[in-house]
Amino acid sequence: MAVEIRSVSGARDLKRFVDLPFRLHANHPQWVPPLKLERYMFLTRRLNAFFSHGEADYFLACRDGRVVGRATAQINRAFNEQQQKHWGWFGFLELENDLEVLAALLDTAADWLRARGCERMVGPADFAMNNESGILIEGFEQRPMIVQPWHPPYYQQLMEQAGMAKAMDLLMWNLEVSDREKVLPVIFELAEKVESDHGIRVRPMRRRQLRKELDSFAEVYNSAWANNWDFVPYSKKDLDALAQEMQLVFDKHWAFIAERLDTGEVVGMAMTFPDINQVLAKMKGRLLPFGWWHFLNKGRTIDRVRVGFLGVKPEYQHTGVAAKLYVEHFNAAAVRRQQGGEMGWILETNTPMNRGMEAMGGRIVKRYRVYERLL
Repeated sequence: MAVEIRSVSGARDLKRFVDLPFRLHANHPQWVPPLKLERYMFLTRRLNAFFSHGEADYFLACRDGRVVGRATAQINRAFNEQQQKHWGWFGFLELENDLEVLAALLDTAADWLRARGCERMVGPADFAMNNESGILIEGFEQRPMIVQPWHPPYYQQLMEQAGMAKAMDLLMWNLEVSDREKVLPVIFELAEKVESDHGIRVRPMRRRQLRKELDSFAEVYNSAWANNWDFVPYSKKDLDALAQEMQLVFDKHWAFIAERLDTGEVVGMAMTFPDINQVLAKMKGRLLPFGWWHFLNKGRTIDRVRVGFLGVKPEYQHTGVAAKLYVEHFNAAAVRRQQGGEMGWILETNTPMNRGMEAMGGRIVKRYRVYERLL
């Protein structure tokens, strides 16, 4: 039977869109089922801050009435305005091992984007690159951490058979507190001099002032990440949404702000998140009947973290602030249940950060690939 592509229309179609990966990956032990309620909320346009500066359409691929694939096509106006580009994106890609299905989904997304003036299609990214992004091409045996996708190997094979070209690889680095002796001594030397030589202190972020702290995070992010391939500045609505999401996983022991002692200027920050995927794996995508119990007892379960953001304003990158933030993570791991985790993703072209991970004794454990097609 031929593959039919249809736009998601109504609650029944949206349910089929959300349910597909549960059927595709249910027997893969590495796949972590997302909380279905959260997925419905994330895909609801009036609840997702992305739609304050973007638009999207959702597609189902069907064969003989059976859903065999899904994808989205979206335009991030904030990205295009910042980068002075006319790019469109695809995301939320899930499908059976069938090249015809992938080709139909990609062609539909490309047509949708081309009709809206886009010159290039990039992805996958679930609306934006700071959400789940890329196709897993290394690390299939690893369970994904918070805001990481997992795919079986045939996803990469199909993408390349469909003629999609590599745009960028995203790297995940593993770090363990037991590897402290592997850290280059210069890291600790630089960290010790940050306050005495440069008048900069590092303090924990505060939950009660989390929304205000995120303004400081954005100040650093919009400066330190400005030249990145995928950079989009955080807007007020983006930060409002991020603050709400972080309340569920925030831990003051894993979030830091670096600021000048004399002026209070924020010069660097790091935000690390306990790996809620360890809990989601037990919840099976549902709060009921016992999912809520696993979530409330997450502190007994989570022993890994993901360093999601760590950056320093360009004018302060010579001061050793990054080294101090690295060391604070080792110090936290020495006294917390979480004894290690992953840092990233980091762009393969971000040589300073990748060298920093090597200096910390890290190793690459996962690689995600973002693909592109000229329209």
